[in-house]
Amino acid sequence: MKEVRRIAEIITPETTSDGAGVTLKRGLGTAKLNYLDPFLLFDHFGSSNPDEYIAGFPMHPHRGIETVTYMLKGLIKHKDSSGNEGVLGEGDVQWMTAGSGIMHEEMPQMEEGKMEGFQLWVNLPAKNKMMRPRYQEFKSAEVPVVTAKDGAVIKVLAGEVDETKGLVKDIEANPTYIDVTLEGGVDFAKSIPKGHSVFAYVFEGAAEFGGNDTDEATLVEAPRLVVFKDGDLVKIKASERVARFLLVSGQPLGEPIARYGPFVMNTREEIQQALTDLQTGAFVKSYE
Repeated sequence: MKEVRRIAEIITPETTSDGAGVTLKRGLGTAKLNYLDPFLLFDHFGSSNPDEYIAGFPMHPHRGIETVTYMLKGLIKHKDSSGNEGVLGEGDVQWMTAGSGIMHEEMPQMEEGKMEGFQLWVNLPAKNKMMRPRYQEFKSAEVPVVTAKDGAVIKVLAGEVDETKGLVKDIEANPTYIDVTLEGGVDFAKSIPKGHSVFAYVFEGAAEFGGNDTDEATLVEAPRLVVFKDGDLVKIKASERVARFLLVSGQPLGEPIARYGPFVMNTREEIQQALTDLQTGAFVKSYE
């Protein structure tokens, strides 16, 4: 019999500002929850006020991590030091592996309307910290969708649901990243390997989490981030109204972390080297 994962913690996201002044809700990467191996940061940006998003995220560096951007509304243009550029729109997903180092920017391409989405930071193992940067980017129409008989709609960004696999691949953390919409009262269950870190982020409605044969479920209202204890099954039930949430899991790396802003390495010496490389123009490596 599978062991249902109980709730370890429920986090109310902190409202903060990042980039050049983008207002967002931060559920992971705060004093309340600094790190959930292998996940380093989770942000939910969303506003209909252009003053809260229009300045965007001008050119900035990353090394040693992967950043995952998933858009719900609006348009963001991105470009980087390797000459890559494009536009992320509603439902699009980008999994960027910064590796040895990349300079990039993400700028809104709209002056009014709703801008909303999520960014997740995933740690890289020591062996891949200095790998060649890469992108995996998929338009909304490419993202696999599973529609269950009970009306549950599941967008599979990474991982697998009912033998439907997400397009993101070759990620060391063996992640699951799904966007789930449940009609009122509908149940949802997802097997997750024991030992993997798991969190859910409720961003619409409310749902019940962590219930099993001995414990009652806990009703969680949006916006909240739910961290789970160990087990091999996540069970969630929508309340009387529609619930929508992200479910994210990954295999912990169990490695030391040295963190400084957009750099996450294993030692302070590696962080200092990243800063030196940035100052001397050696940050972006040539792979020609």
